Amino acid sequence: MNTFSQFPNASAPVSVMFHRQELNLILALYGRMVAAGEWRDYGISALRDCAVFSVFRRTAEQPIYRIEKHPKLRNRQGEYSVIGMDGRILKRGHDLRTVLRVLDKKLIRPV
Repeated sequence: MNTFSQFPNASAPVSVMFHRQELNLILALYGRMVAAGEWRDYGISALRDCAVFSVFRRTAEQPIYRIEKHPKLRNRQGEYSVIGMDGRILKRGHDLRTVLRVLDKKLIRPV
């Protein structure tokens, strides 16, 4: 017996997720930062209104950066944003690759 036939009006909770191409961009940046020794751990959250990729320097602390996807903001400021540890929005836009450049600049250091 199908469980959906018992509850015809019940629907599965809808959550926002990162697509494969978006995750490829984020994980490529994550790999570069891990290789540079900047980042050590990450977490992915799929919430009802947004998807969040959190980056940690150590496992037990709060995230140093959050990469968020808000589909409802697609026609306004852009659905992608990078948020710092203090809650400031570092970059927001329509193109994920462009938004992630703000974190790529953290890799460039004077020698």
